[in-house]
This record gives sequence, structure tokens and C-alpha cells, in this order.
Amino acid sequence: MSFQAEVSRLLDIVAHSLYSEKEIFLRELVSNASDACDRLRYEALLEPALAEGDGSFRVLLIPDKNAKTLTVADNGIGMNRQELIDNLGTIARSGTAAFLQQLSGDSRKDMSLIGQFGVGFYSAFMVADKVEVLTRKAGESEGWRWSSEGKGAFTIEPAEGVARGAKIILSLKAEDREFLEPARLRRIVKAYSDHIGLPIALVEGGKEETINTASALWTRPKAEITAEQYKEFYHHVAHSFDEPWLVLHAKVEGFLEYAYLLFVPATKPFDLFDPERKTRVKLYVRRVFITEEGTELLPSYLRFLRGIVDSEDLPLNISREMLQKNPTTAKIRQQLSRRVLGELVKKASEEPEEYAKFWGNFGAVLKEGLYEDPEQKESLLSLVRFRTSARDGVVSLDDYVAAMKEGQEAIYTISGDTPEVVERSPQLEGFRARGVEVLFLTDPIDEFWVPATRHYKDKPFRSATRGGADLQKIAASAPPGAEAPQKFQSLVAIFKLALGDAVKDVRGSERLTDSPVCLVADEGDLDIHFERLLREHHQLDKETKRILEVNPRHPLIERLAASVGESGASDALSEYAWLFLDQARIAEGEPLPDPPAFVRRLSHLLELGLGEAS
Repeated sequence: MSFQAEVSRLLDIVAHSLYSEKEIFLRELVSNASDACDRLRYEALLEPALAEGDGSFRVLLIPDKNAKTLTVADNGIGMNRQELIDNLGTIARSGTAAFLQQLSGDSRKDMSLIGQFGVGFYSAFMVADKVEVLTRKAGESEGWRWSSEGKGAFTIEPAEGVARGAKIILSLKAEDREFLEPARLRRIVKAYSDHIGLPIALVEGGKEETINTASALWTRPKAEITAEQYKEFYHHVAHSFDEPWLVLHAKVEGFLEYAYLLFVPATKPFDLFDPERKTRVKLYVRRVFITEEGTELLPSYLRFLRGIVDSEDLPLNISREMLQKNPTTAKIRQQLSRRVLGELVKKASEEPEEYAKFWGNFGAVLKEGLYEDPEQKESLLSLVRFRTSARDGVVSLDDYVAAMKEGQEAIYTISGDTPEVVERSPQLEGFRARGVEVLFLTDPIDEFWVPATRHYKDKPFRSATRGGADLQKIAASAPPGAEAPQKFQSLVAIFKLALGDAVKDVRGSERLTDSPVCLVADEGDLDIHFERLLREHHQLDKETKRILEVNPRHPLIERLAASVGESGASDALSEYAWLFLDQARIAEGEPLPDPPAFVRRLSHLLELGLGEAS
């Protein structure tokens, strides 16, 4: 059979990887073997016959210098023929396209992604020019042999006398036969897999020697665990190659008894914005692995966390459906959320620069909690950070409130696709002239949590793009310039008459200093950016009319106002009105309803201008 195209690409990356630490292949294979044993141990709780005859779970490492092979064997759940095809020949899971898009050609980053995606098996081809898998699934009688040289194809055939579980036989490349040395294998297991809670045995001369501690890392006292051991457990549980940004390890006793060992990654998991928003924390009950999907142990806005929770109170035979309704699960979820957020608050206070890195990776996800989890609202509000119109870096809401200007009664915000786009918005001009800071809201979730939250420390959130953004009460840090000419109101009336139903209103602007016009939303209407998002996602089929604000102090507007009453001026001013409206739409990123008309008006006015110049 041929490998799926995506698998072939992975194999090519692995085979040509310049990744210096080839030994990580053993970590990946041992980790997969451990997971297979964990899965069978859970299945055997419900169906004991599955583990009959060999209930002592373990991983064996069998080097054979004569055959030049290294075998990694387990007595876990095993695979049948279809599972071999699905697991080793294809990538049959959601997120494949997003995953492949992130493969960059940087071998270290790509290997990390390969691990996260759960296909670390292919790391075997870094050291082997042929890989064989002998396997039999628990509860089935037929065994299978899978083999490949990693060059586009694999074979599957029935195999006799195969024990339950899986044996992965690596025919090592000539330059990689150091991995046949028992001392080398001991060092690798001690460095990368000592935390695994079942025996890893080295088979040498027909004898088995357990070479790891074989006790669950989270059950050990924190004082006995090194930073390196935490890091390797994170690599195991997250299938990632980066270092954890934060480690959270504790045992909770009292009404509920459970232990947790959780990690905040240093980089974004590839599936962070998968629509299913699944958490990836493994649930154990009294050291027995149960599941890592549908656990409800953490809210979806903390889905970036990796690690384990081990409960003493849940029943061993609990199903995923029961988990979602179990009151113990709900209490653990509430306590864990509070503890995680508390640690993040502490980190933000003590190491603000480090916290800014975390916010860059996971801030958009964490803000989902402001909309979904009212119980944690205060903690979450203390954690949110913003780019703003006035400062470099990110600021907290406390930073913002402390810097509010005299007479300022609201926390001003502006929405857009990126900080760079928002920063150029004409709606910010009046705020800058008065030294008023505006928070940039550039994540889609901002359109939901801000209206739901409404205020912070009695200061309401108010959009800078709404008509009610009242700047008159705030003293300008610089004189606004000349007063509007008397004919300005007549110009506004001409614009209003010319534009008719195309706008909700035309009026003079307090917010503009450099631009001639801008569009704003009326009080009570949808924010301009939010409405555009809804239209793009086909959630809204009509467009709200906006207010066109005109800057009375802009030189061009002053000249046009001065021409009011002159012969033939009214028709020309009507053309300008439409040109200004289109200009304001372009500044907002809105599509023009009639581009040919815009081009015709612009060409006509340029022609008139050139005629005057000549």
C-alpha cells in the first residue's frame, strides 16, 4: 500500500532531519508503548478478559547486535489490520491541513509539530532504514506484520504466533548502531522516560533489567523532582519538543482528593484554534489512565494546558458520558480553574515580561473565559492585556485606569483585524490630541466579552467608533486649531442632502484632527468591525447605516465650506460628499458599493484640479 501524501511528507522531513538528538526516537516509541498499556489497562476494567494471561504491563527494549536490530515491545492493546492502516499509513484526524501548513522546513520546529500531532512513530526512520511492526489486538486472535522502508509504501500481511500488544523492530542504519549498546539505552531511558509509571525493561542475555524508576512522577514529592524530570514528563504527556513555560504540581486533600501535574507550553499547540476546542489533559483514577478526551476537567478557555489529573474519588469504571455529569468532576474543574488562574496572576505580577510572552501565545483563548465563565471574571480581568494607541508593549486594565485623563469617564476601545490596521484609524485622532489611550481589540472574541463584561472598576467600556464617544469633557493636550467657519453647517446640510439614505446622518466631528472624514456607529448600533465580521460569516445580510463625521478644521473641508453659495458649487459639493463617503469606507476596510462611480468622481475632480493648476 502507498502512504497517504501527508505521511510521505512527514517521512521525508524525518529522513532528512538535521535534528541532532536522534535519541528522541526511543522516547517517542516508549511513550507510545506506555500509552498502549494504559489504554488496555482501562479497557480491562470494563472487560477483564482482554488482559487475561498477561496482566503485568511493561515495555521491553531488546537490542540484537547480530541482527543489528532494536526491538521496542509492549503488551498493551495492540492493533488490528485496519488500525495499522489508519494509524501508520494515514493521518485520519481533524486538523491535518492546519498541521501541514505549519511545517516550515525548520527541522526542530517541524519535529515538535510531528510529536504534537501524535505521529511520533515516524521518528523511528531517523535511525532505521526498515521498520517492522508485529502486533495483535487484545481480544482478537489474528496477528499482523506491518513493514516499510519509509520510501512511499508499506506492506501488511497476516502473522502467526504474535503475542498481544506490539513489537516494533528497527533495522538500524550503520551510523546509528550506537543504539544497540545497553549503556546507551539505559542513559536514554533515564533521561527521557524515567517518569513513566510502568516498568521499562532492558533484555540482555535473556535477562530482564528494569531501568526506570517505574513510579508515576506526579505521585512523588516535589522536592525530589528535578526541572529536567518535569521537562521530560511534559515532552511525554504533550508529545512536544519545546520546554514548559510554567509547571503546576500539587496534591489536593480534604473533601476532594486528587493530584495534578499541569504544564503551560512555551509555544502554541498546532490545534489551539480547532473548532472543537477540546482540552488535552489526561484523567487518571488512582494511577490508572482513563481518558484524555471529554474529561470536562478544565474549561475550554484553558485548553492550552497539557498534563494529568489523578483523582482518588472517581470510580475506576467511569465512562466519558458519566464524567460530564459527575459532580466530583465539576468541583475539580472549578478548583483547578481557580488554581491555574491564581498562578497566572502571580506570574503576571512577578515576571511581567515573561507573562507578555504567554499572553502573545494564549491571550485570545484565555479571553474566551470572560464570556463563558462569570465565576472567574475578576481573575481573568486582571490577566487580560492590550496593545494600545499610546504605549509600546501590552498594558493591563489597571495600567489603563491609572493613566486615565482628567474628565475621562470611560475605557475607550477600538476593534479591527490587526493592531497595525487599527493604529491608522482616523477615529483615534481626537483621542490622541487629548492624550487619551485607546485599547486595541483585534481578536474575534473581543466582540463578545466586552459587551458581556460592560465595565471594569465602575469604568464603562466604550467604543471609540461610536457616536457617543464624548471627548468634549476631556481637555485637549494641544489646541484643536481654527474654529469651524460659519458656512460649515451649510456644507454639512449639502452633504446630508446629497447622500440621502446612504448614511444615517452627517455631522461635525470632535474626534478628527488630521483626516477630513470618518464613519462612526450610532449609539445602540452594532460596532462597525463586528458587523463586518458577521457579514463575512453570513450571520447578517443587511448593512447598518453609519454616521459620516466631517472635520471642520481640515484645510480641504474649510475650502469647500468657503465655496458654499458660489455659482455651481452645490453640484460639485455633492460629488465631494460621495467621494468623502467612499474615502471613509476605504479607511474602515469596507468594500465600495459602486467602484466605477468612485473612479469616475475621482478622475473628474483630479481633472478639475489639474485644470486649475495649469
